[in-house]
Amino acid sequence: MWYKLFAVVLICTFTYYLKKITQRTPNRIKFYFNFFLFYFLSSLLAAVIWPYFLLSPKNVRNAKVGVRILKHVTKLYDLKWILRNGEILSEDRGAVVISNHQSSLDILGMFNIWDVVDKIAAIAKKEIFYVWPFGLSAYLAGVVFIDRNDAKGAYRLLKLTSEVMIKNKTKIWLFPEGTRNKDYTKLLPFKKGAFNIAVAAEVPIIPVVFSPYYFINAEKHIFNKGHIIIQALEPIPTTGLTMEDVPNLIKEVHEKMSTAYRELSKEVLSELPPGYPYSVKG
Repeated sequence: MWYKLFAVVLICTFTYYLKKITQRTPNRIKFYFNFFLFYFLSSLLAAVIWPYFLLSPKNVRNAKVGVRILKHVTKLYDLKWILRNGEILSEDRGAVVISNHQSSLDILGMFNIWDVVDKIAAIAKKEIFYVWPFGLSAYLAGVVFIDRNDAKGAYRLLKLTSEVMIKNKTKIWLFPEGTRNKDYTKLLPFKKGAFNIAVAAEVPIIPVVFSPYYFINAEKHIFNKGHIIIQALEPIPTTGLTMEDVPNLIKEVHEKMSTAYRELSKEVLSELPPGYPYSVKG
């Protein structure tokens, strides 16, 4: 008898959540389901594809296989990613790509321009590695996991990665803010790791700026369709610089990215209809 009661409860619960998810009006369940969907599909693909990566483990080319599938999650959200100055990212050379970090959707944005950049070794915090099967698949696809609590160890690992970057003309992608920025009005201060690596390897820094996610309002649980501009800025050379130059280099890059971010914010917000529920908090 208990299993019949369990079945009824299960059906009622499923019906309730399905109704909430398919509602046209914003609600908490629908809002968080949109983020869960990306995580779930990523894990599902990772569970299937990681054995294939064993044929060439830790090869950054592996990532392109999964990326070409996962980037279509964009269609479920009805999002549009607009890349500007893509030719800067497509040039075949080693470089340190740095971008602002606002949401887990930044990863989806990377997926949608991955073919343009071609060879990327993404950098992620080590905690993500333990989120299997996604972490295992990412490791086999060339993602470099670092321990942010072990600065010296992280630096040694990134230095080793930089040698591969130069030899194989691979770009390293990092988020110098170090965490997701919930303030859509400005960029957080930059940590120096990415800049140390660029100076040590004497490779250019390519700043990449994501426009704010105006279509997401966490306070009102809104997740609308929308567009994101991903703008690559002119490369900043590091040849001839020393570690003493890093603070000024960080300041220069931060100022250029902040200016670009303000311009992109003004552009996307000016196109919104009056009364659009935009939030300055992510």
